[in-house]
Formats: sequence, structure tokens, C-alpha cells
Amino acid sequence: MLRFVLAWFLAFLVFTPTRVECAPQHDHAAGQPDRMGTVHFETSCRPEVRDEFDLAVATLHSFGYRKSAQLFADVLSKDPSCSMAEWGIAMSHYRQLWDPPTKDDLTIGLEAAQQGLSMGSKTQRERDYLGAIQGFYRNAASESHSIRAERYEAAMESLHTRYPQDSEAAIFYALSLIANAPPNDKTYANQKKATQILEPIILQQPRHPGVAHYIIHADDKPVLAPLALDAAKHYSQIAPDSPHALHMPSHIFTRLGLWDDSIASNVASADSAHKQKLTGDELHALDYLVYAYLQTGRITEARKLTQQLPVVQPGDAARYAGLYATAAIPARYWIERQQWDAAAALPLPPQTAPGDAYDSTQATLYFARALGASRLGDFKAAQAAIQPLLSLRDALARSGDGDADQVNVQLKIVSAWIKWTHGDHDAAVQAMRTAAAMEDATEQSPVSPGSIAPAPEMLGDMLLLAKQPKLALTAYESALKSTPGRLRAEYGAAVSAQQAGLRATAERHFRILLTNCSHADSDLPELTQANYFLAKTSTLSIRFPRNYARQRGLSPYTPLDAFTTQQAEDLTRDRVIPIRNKRQITYPPSTSFFVKTVAVSGHFGNHTPEG
Repeated sequence: MLRFVLAWFLAFLVFTPTRVECAPQHDHAAGQPDRMGTVHFETSCRPEVRDEFDLAVATLHSFGYRKSAQLFADVLSKDPSCSMAEWGIAMSHYRQLWDPPTKDDLTIGLEAAQQGLSMGSKTQRERDYLGAIQGFYRNAASESHSIRAERYEAAMESLHTRYPQDSEAAIFYALSLIANAPPNDKTYANQKKATQILEPIILQQPRHPGVAHYIIHADDKPVLAPLALDAAKHYSQIAPDSPHALHMPSHIFTRLGLWDDSIASNVASADSAHKQKLTGDELHALDYLVYAYLQTGRITEARKLTQQLPVVQPGDAARYAGLYATAAIPARYWIERQQWDAAAALPLPPQTAPGDAYDSTQATLYFARALGASRLGDFKAAQAAIQPLLSLRDALARSGDGDADQVNVQLKIVSAWIKWTHGDHDAAVQAMRTAAAMEDATEQSPVSPGSIAPAPEMLGDMLLLAKQPKLALTAYESALKSTPGRLRAEYGAAVSAQQAGLRATAERHFRILLTNCSHADSDLPELTQANYFLAKTSTLSIRFPRNYARQRGLSPYTPLDAFTTQQAEDLTRDRVIPIRNKRQITYPPSTSFFVKTVAVSGHFGNHTPEG
């Protein structure tokens, strides 16, 4: 794997495309080539539309569905005999990793595929591409989405086998494998198979947008995420004109707890989407951005975003992701900050009114209401929210939507808190354990950065209330294995360890929290508690200004025994001044004396470089 990553990195640096560099989108000046990536899709269409066709395919690979449909239509207007332009239009209405096609999508997609086949494609390969997508749209009224998606996957596998030199067939086949991966398959067989197909291609085509994109999606799981970190770092450089390409790296950054990277990725994506009037994409980026802000204690910035969400309109290709974000952002904010009264009072925004196509969006809001009410002990309000949640769960199950599993977890969480509030604590803990096990057995939707209220963390919260801090610590640390760096889990683990008398463990979690929250609101309660604990701990430690610590690779709070000899020498050379009891003591330029001074003086609350 290391050899593959190194080879790709070198190829990315030196590769020069031999055929086509896709033209820039309209909102960038001419003379900026390759801003959507480099793709060449062989067709029998006229040579003069070749570049535009390739740009359309590149846009499709970055899920710019509305734009790709427009580009394929432009190709068709310039070359009415280009049957593969009809294939592209049909593909632009099949959002494989997002949501099932709407009725309009099904109609347009089927008509495009049939029209393409009726035009008499010049090659069997082109007829096979058109036949594959037609197979998906065929019999939509009588067959489920999953059956038709599996038929498309089988057709793409056949196409890939028949044309082994066609990298586009391989790439689109890999995407179908990822899209059809069983949601509860913890072996990740489909994802691993897709990655095996994509890895050799990216060595040959390191600037292909689809390859990097789909590797990220394939490995968008906690256990696989490290494998996609290189793809995540490069995808935004491959297709900087794509808001989705700017956002996608944050899927891996989120899984690995790389919050500053996630914030930068989504700030850029939301800004790009806003400029291009892609509201669904903007909301999707904002959901991940708010999530990262909450994990880093930047509560004021997160709150500001919840108050100015744009409204996604019907017809937006990313409407599902946008609607999910519209519901998830406020629900996530109030629940993570444990403002139960606000969560219980969340309204249904107009764009998610009853009758909307996306039941999971409404389920998010009703779950927030039910959880907030149950934590407040308002059983009447909790039951009022549970009833529609049950109906939405049943509707999702009938449609074969995997989100039904998530709603079952949410119902179990609410049930556990209701039992707790009624005083049946043993039953409540058991119910929450069940919820945590259910959540561990399912996978998050690709549109979500994480659970609205992670059940393993809720189990830790409940065990803390039950005065079982060691068990609570186990629950929090278990949660951190799959969601590293989450603020509530780190804080919960630290407090649990503190109550259990495990000072070193508490200190470790508090230090991680402080590192993650280096830009947090100054009045963040978790930060105050961490500082207070570390000020009292017997471990000798020093607090440094953030800039000073970052420049020298130190944690803002560094225990004495963590210093290397070289770091100690650097500190004495820099003449760091510890402040304790309003007295300033300048370290003399001697490592041994520096250590002796710290050992005598104990913990210092503030440190500033002299001058």
C-alpha cells in the first residue's frame, strides 16, 4: 500500500496528459486548463465535440449532475449523431450514491437511453454503454430501485470484462460496486473490490477526477479511511472548479478527526457552491462544516451558520443532501450542546413539510424533538414526536431505504432515555447498549458526517449518570475508535477517567481535547474544565502560547516527562517565562537548570516568550 501511495504521488507530480485537458467552467478565465480534471472517453462523435464531451464526463465524475446534463445536451446540439451524448444525459439523472431518481429523472433518463439506442451507435461498445443505463431505467414502475441498480452493476461488470482496456468502463463499474454495497456488510467486500479496480488506474491517470473521488467514497469508513488520505489530499487539486471535489476530502478528514483540514475543505466548498448557485452542494458542505466546528469548540461560528441556512429548491440535483443538511444542522447543534429544550422545540422547515420525498429528513427532526423531550422528562411531548417517527421508519422500510435502520437506532435511544427518566435505570442502560450495538452494525449515509446523537456516546452519558465511571470510560473510548476526536466523547472519557481515579487517562483525553480546541470559544465549559483539571494535576506540565507550541511541535499543555532533551534546550535558549502566582521566573540557558526549576516550581498556568 505504501508503494502504491508513493507511486501515485510521484505520478501526480510529473504526469503530463497526452490527449485532452478539460476546458474550464464558465466562471473562470480562459487559459486555466484542467480545472475539472483530465478525462478522455473514446467515442465515435465528431472530433470537434471531443473536448466538450470529455469535460461533460469529468463533470459527471465529480457529481456535477446539472452541469453535466447541460454539457451533454450542448454536445448533442453540435453533433446530433452523437448517441453517447444521450448516454451522458441518462447518466446525469442517476445519482448513484445520493438518492433514488425522482419520477422526472426516471422519465428523462429512460427517454435519453432509448433515443441513444435508436440513433444507431457506430460501435458495439457504445451500444453496450447505452444498454447498461437503459437497463437501470427499464421497468421502474414494477421493479424496485435496488433490483434495477443491481442490473446496471451486472451490465457494467460485463462491459468492463468485454473491454478490459477501457478505463472508463472500469471506473463506472467501480462506482456501481460502491453504490450497491450492502449497508451492513462490515467486510466491505464491494468497497475493497472497487478500490482494487481503481488503484492501478490512478497510477496511469493521476489527474482523473473519478478515480480519486471514488476511492474516497469506497474508503469512507472508519477502518478504511487511512487508505484514502492521499486521494483526499489530491482530489481538490484535481478538480478545483467542482464544489463537490473541494468538499469530498472532508469525508476522510472527518473519519480521521482531522478537524482543521475538514474546516478548510468545507469553507472552500461552500463558497464555491454559493458562487455557482448550487444550494444543495452548499448545504452539504455546511453540514460537515458545522460538525467540524462543534468538535473543535467553535460554537459561536457553528451557531452563526445554523441561523443563515439557504433554502434548497425543487430540481436541485443535490436536493436530498441539501434537505438532509437543513434538518441535521440545527438538530446536531442543539443535541451536541445538550440544549434539550431547544432540541424539543425544533420546527419542521417549509421545505421538509409532510409529503416531501425524503422521509429521513423529517425523521431527523422528529428524533431531535423526541430526544430533547425525553431528556427533559416531558413524556407527552416525547410520545408526540415518536409517533410520526414510527410512521416514517415504516415508510422507509417499505421503500427499502437503508435509513430505516438509523431510525430504529434513534427510536431505541429515545426509549432508553424514557426508561431512565421513569427510574428504571437497569432497563435503560440495557436499551442503550442495544442501541449502541445496532449503530455499530449499520453504516452512516454518505451524506452524513456522523450520527446526530451517537448511541455509544449516549451510553457513556447514561453510565456516568449511573455513577459507573469505569464502564462509562469504556463506552466513550469505544466510540472514539470509530469517531476519533469527537469533543463530547473526548470530554466524556476525560470526566469518566477523572471520576474513576484514573488520572493519567483523564489527562490524556483532556490534552487531546485542548489540542483539538486550540481555536475554541474562550468560554467553552469543556475547555474550562480541562484547564482546571490540568492545573490541579500532580503531573508537572507547562502551558505555552498556541503559536509558540505549534512552531515547536508541542501540545499547548505539555507534561514535563514528554519533553525531549532537544526541546528542553530550545526552551532555555528561547528564554520562556513561566508565570506562577504573579511571579515571573526566567529560565537560565541551561537544560539541567531548566528541568530543576520546573521540578521545584510545579505546574505553571501561563507561559509567554520573553520579549
